[in-house]
Amino acid sequence: MPEMDIDRLYDYSPEYLAEILKTVKTIAMVGASPDKTKFSYGVLRVLHETGYDMIPVNPRPGLTEIRGLKVYPDLKSIDRPVDMVEVFRRPEDLYGIAQEAIDIGAKVLWGQIGVYDDRAAKLAEEAGLKVVMNRCPKIELFRPFWKPRLDLPI
Repeated sequence: MPEMDIDRLYDYSPEYLAEILKTVKTIAMVGASPDKTKFSYGVLRVLHETGYDMIPVNPRPGLTEIRGLKVYPDLKSIDRPVDMVEVFRRPEDLYGIAQEAIDIGAKVLWGQIGVYDDRAAKLAEEAGLKVVMNRCPKIELFRPFWKPRLDLPI
């Protein structure tokens, strides 16, 4: 398990998250899956349908597309600028992916729920990237519109 500073619970202001989701256009999703039952597939679908230019990244041999989108084996193979790298991989993979995100000139490194590593966050932040860990962009995208209805019966 990656080292996590318990004092840094990855608490981001709504404004910080909204600014990222408002300004990024192209998102490379590392760990994208063609399996419709996987959470990464659902997140890819919603973000794509919301208007983001989604780039699935998965090294699986023979996997050439997901939802009609060309799949790339790694970040360095992508043939256009990437604003954000979203990571659906094990936390211990995050440091290497952070370095790859820096190498391709991404502006944001986003670790999905359960994906966090303080060392990776520090590496990316020191290189000038905005960083989000242990959050889901699909959830954050719709959070401002979701209000709990505590008056409804269970």
